Amino acid sequence: MARQVVVYMSPWCSSSKDAQNALAEWEVPATFVNIKEDRAAAARVRGWVGFESVPTIVIAEEGSVEPYEAPEPLAAGKSPRGVDRGTLITEATRPQLRDWLIKHGVLAG
Repeated sequence: MARQVVVYMSPWCSSSKDAQNALAEWEVPATFVNIKEDRAAAARVRGWVGFESVPTIVIAEEGSVEPYEAPEPLAAGKSPRGVDRGTLITEATRPQLRDWLIKHGVLAG
């Protein structure tokens, strides 16, 4: 089955907007989920990250909004920012996001 990029975001967040702009520049299609409007989505992000951290970006099966594999656990006390957790990355810089998308075959290297 095909995979897709899903971005959990908030419209007021500059990092969410930057991720959205980067994906548009790189011509990477994505599904955007506003966690301020979708409280179930906010709960998913809290479950994965520990709080409502955006942007949280996942690789999902087409038609799904959840990672196709459970994200790797985050070390206790470690910030989730920019940590490649397999099918999930949170608050990544553009270079981190680009490398992660290349790793998943979404973006050509």
